Amino acid sequence: MHQVIASPQHDKFVIVRPGARKGMQIPHAMFRELSETVEAGGTVPVWLSDAARQAWGVELSGDSSKEAVLVRPITGLNYSRASWEINKGCNFNCEHCYLAERKFAGLPLGGKRELLSLLRDAGVLWLQITGGEPTIDRDFLSAYEQAYRMGMMIEILTNGSRLHRPEMVDLLGAMPPHRVKVSLYGATAESFDSLTRKPGAFKLLLKGLKSAKDAGIPLELTLIVTKHNAHEVDSMRAMARDYAETYSEYSNISPTYDGTPEPLATQAPGLLDKSTVFGGCPAGHTFFHVDPHGFATMCKIGRENPIGLMAEGLDGLLRLPAIADAQMLRTGGCSGCQLSGSCRVCRPLAKAYQAAKAPLENYCQHEKGAVA
Repeated sequence: MHQVIASPQHDKFVIVRPGARKGMQIPHAMFRELSETVEAGGTVPVWLSDAARQAWGVELSGDSSKEAVLVRPITGLNYSRASWEINKGCNFNCEHCYLAERKFAGLPLGGKRELLSLLRDAGVLWLQITGGEPTIDRDFLSAYEQAYRMGMMIEILTNGSRLHRPEMVDLLGAMPPHRVKVSLYGATAESFDSLTRKPGAFKLLLKGLKSAKDAGIPLELTLIVTKHNAHEVDSMRAMARDYAETYSEYSNISPTYDGTPEPLATQAPGLLDKSTVFGGCPAGHTFFHVDPHGFATMCKIGRENPIGLMAEGLDGLLRLPAIADAQMLRTGGCSGCQLSGSCRVCRPLAKAYQAAKAPLENYCQHEKGAVA
């Protein structure tokens, strides 16, 4: 099993290690040397063993490069990141969820394997597996293992409800993810179970967090702040410090990605996050999103003109940059806005807010009197 991964990354070359945050950038000449060494079955180069010892405390000196290093080839496409909804099904029923429907459906295992091969051949090094709740998909363990063996650095977005299961702990312990990002919906069963509309959800979360922490699985918590738990934010932060390496907070509840307003009712009054000015996004150019049926779009929100990867293959991705650029144009109520230079919301998300007929204060943060 590989210890480190050497991979192209846009116009650069990097070496990363599963489960570790640190990485390193190397010149093309070193990448080529390493690739040739692995192909010839030589030992790990001295420069790499020294760097691995310094960066991660791992000893590779004298090891077979074929066993220690996975070298990913340079590909024709330059995508390095992708997010994948392995399934929209979920064992929670969260009131704030941005998915309009949470149907338990998707590709069979053979289709998932084919899709992962396509993602690898597109150049994807950083893979985010999401849902729904990804860990309840019957093929999650098999798909995760395949992605790992292909040399992907995997991030799992999860509600944490199944992290306590032995098969999950064993897999993530043997094949470490880059990180596991767990959503925290409250600091008590009352608030947590109210938002998730799942009795016993908080208890499952705590079991999952404890098991993952005890197993040394890298955790990051995302604090979802809503009207159900706004009074518990300090306690949620304390929980995050107890269980995770780092945490972030999210209070800007959005409509569903197809523009229905129901999730907006969970917004905590007065807690809209004043995010930074939106300065552009490489969605569709350097990364993309794939739904459970293998349809690729620029991102999770901008889902217009999906590309059927299972039918078109990688050639379909050649159309994605133009599709993404078209979705970034200012249209509808935002066209002609004189204050567009200070807008904090990307165009696909603004379109969802507008379709939901959301109040301007939910997404438009211009001064009073600005054009929406």
